[in-house]
Amino acid sequence: MIITKSEFSVSSPNIQLCPKDTKPEYAFIGRSNVGKSSLINMLCNHKNLAKTSATPGKTLLINHFIINNEWYLVDLPGYGFAKRSKTVQQKLEQMITSYILQREQLVNVFVLIDIRHEPQAIDIDFINWLGQSSIPFSIVFTKADKLSSSKVAPTAPPPAAYMDKLKETWDELPPYFISSSETKRGRDEILDYIENINKTLKQ
Repeated sequence: MIITKSEFSVSSPNIQLCPKDTKPEYAFIGRSNVGKSSLINMLCNHKNLAKTSATPGKTLLINHFIINNEWYLVDLPGYGFAKRSKTVQQKLEQMITSYILQREQLVNVFVLIDIRHEPQAIDIDFINWLGQSSIPFSIVFTKADKLSSSKVAPTAPPPAAYMDKLKETWDELPPYFISSSETKRGRDEILDYIENINKTLKQ
């Protein structure tokens, strides 16, 4: 897929204020500081499309970006940020849950995971919840440039460690991608994946 146009559309505090059209939506979510904004900017080849911040957990709204006037990339708030107040955290969780479960235009959730870390319970729980809720999703391992190349082979940890963990409860493993916002690794694979889904939706 070649992205010729990407621009911010709207920030919404709840699902009712999200765009009213029926274009397919691809949501990106992960723990705070996973490199979500950098990944979105890399995918869209647009340096400042999603705001990156030195302070994790800055995304507090559902952010829609319109891509090629054909589909939406949706930037969701990160989960598991300890410095938020309980009230704010509960409000965000409610917003994320309602969007994922109720948004009819949502066709895939990309769960972002920092490739440098061993499997984290909060990520596994979120992935299992998506599966139990019958939400289509895939995993994007971020920050691959931070590891030596030998550790980033699909058969080597940590992706393998995550896949082994998921095998404990999953019969079929979800698709996954290895990415780097610095080297643009994974960009073509993720965009081709989205393009293929869009093609099937048009059939």
